[in-house]
Amino acid sequence: GNDDGNGDDGVFEDKVITVNGVSFTMKAVNGGDFYMGAQKEDPNAPNYDEEAWSREAPVHQVTLSNYYIGVTEVTQELWKAVMGYNPSHFEGDQRPVEQVTWYNAKEFINKLNQMTGMSFRLPTEAEWEFAAKGGNDSQGYKYSGSDIIGDVAWYSGDDKKTHDVMTKKPNELGIYDMCGNIMEWCNDIFGDYSSEPQIDPTGATSGSDYIIRGGCCLSAEEYCRMTIRSFLSPGGTSYGIGFRLALSL
Repeated sequence: GNDDGNGDDGVFEDKVITVNGVSFTMKAVNGGDFYMGAQKEDPNAPNYDEEAWSREAPVHQVTLSNYYIGVTEVTQELWKAVMGYNPSHFEGDQRPVEQVTWYNAKEFINKLNQMTGMSFRLPTEAEWEFAAKGGNDSQGYKYSGSDIIGDVAWYSGDDKKTHDVMTKKPNELGIYDMCGNIMEWCNDIFGDYSSEPQIDPTGATSGSDYIIRGGCCLSAEEYCRMTIRSFLSPGGTSYGIGFRLALSL
């Protein structure tokens, strides 16, 4: 059937979902192997980046299953269609929703799941990084979709405001705004990486902070790198932080 993400011919393809008249697209990301994280110790080892922070290491191999991720961040229009109010500082229907805590994101997802009968969730940190890098189609860019930050990201070199989604270029998978515009909550508790190979990792098992990724409209270029790991308490909020949706098959 179609409810498992596979048509009768077994094709794994994007899903368009409409809720209260607002449509959004979930990108089908074929799983695979990649090196997660970054390091500045050895130029000949994987994911060398002279700007890498210690918490981006150790670089480790991750294998991911197929999943879906939002083509854009959750917009204010979609948030309002589900929640009935708008918490955002920079208002605009097609701008990403912001000033939402991790708990707020979870509340939105619970309501969305009730309305659609689906099982949306926040992406794991590994799913976020793999998608940002272009998945199996990755060209090895510095930012999500380009080596030139201004092509793909709203960042501090601009006007320090959020902008409508999809106004910069998409990355290799056709996903927008993974660097810049807003930072994005992930499902994972923040903790140190393991050097061991991981399959569908879900983050630390305990801790008080949750992962946010991707840099925002207030961020300098180095904070928009795809491997940089930021974190915040789940009750924290900022007009530089929102989220995008994920979905398992």
